[in-house]
Amino acid sequence: MTLPLANKIEAILYLKGQPLSVAEIAEFAGCDRATVLEGLLELIDDYAHRDSALEVVETPSGYSLQLRPGFQDLVQTLIPVELGVGAMRTLAAIALKSPIVQTDLVNLRGSGAYQHVQALVELGFVRKRRQADCRSYWLQVTDKFHQYFQIEQLPRMEEWAGEQGRGGEGERGGGGEGESDVT
Repeated sequence: MTLPLANKIEAILYLKGQPLSVAEIAEFAGCDRATVLEGLLELIDDYAHRDSALEVVETPSGYSLQLRPGFQDLVQTLIPVELGVGAMRTLAAIALKSPIVQTDLVNLRGSGAYQHVQALVELGFVRKRRQADCRSYWLQVTDKFHQYFQIEQLPRMEEWAGEQGRGGEGERGGGGEGESDVT
C-alpha cells in the first residue's frame, strides 16, 4: 500500500519534531523537491481547512508540524516546568553560548550550575555529551527547549553583544556564518 505523499510528509514532520528543509523532507520521503513542495502545499491546505489543534507552518529553518498558537496555554498546563531563577539563568547561558563546555558554564554561573544542569538534562532541555579529550561535557539546548519556549534559534552571545553595539538592529541568528551546530 502506497501512502499519499502529503500523509508521508505529515508523518515525517511529526516524527522529526523539528523544522525540516524541503531537501531534508525529500530525502526522507525518497522523492524530488518539486514533488515535496506539491505535497507540502496539499498538507498545508488540508490543515488550514481542518478544525485541528495542529498546523503546518514554514519557518526560517524549514517546515514544521506544530501546535496552533491558541493551544499554547495547554503546554504550560499539561507540561509545567518548575525551574528556579538560578536554573533559568543557567539554561539561558547554555542557550546563548550553545554549545558550551560545562567547566566554562560553572566558571560563568558558579558551582550551583552542576545541579541546574542535572535538572535541565532530566527535563530534556539540555543535552550533555562527554568531550573526547578531557573529563568535562559539552552542553547544548535540545529541540524540546526550542519547542517549549517557542524559540527558533538564539543568537550566540558574541553576536548579541555585537548587535547591541550597532543599536540592536543587526540580523539575528539563523544558520549564518560562524555559528556552530553540534549535534
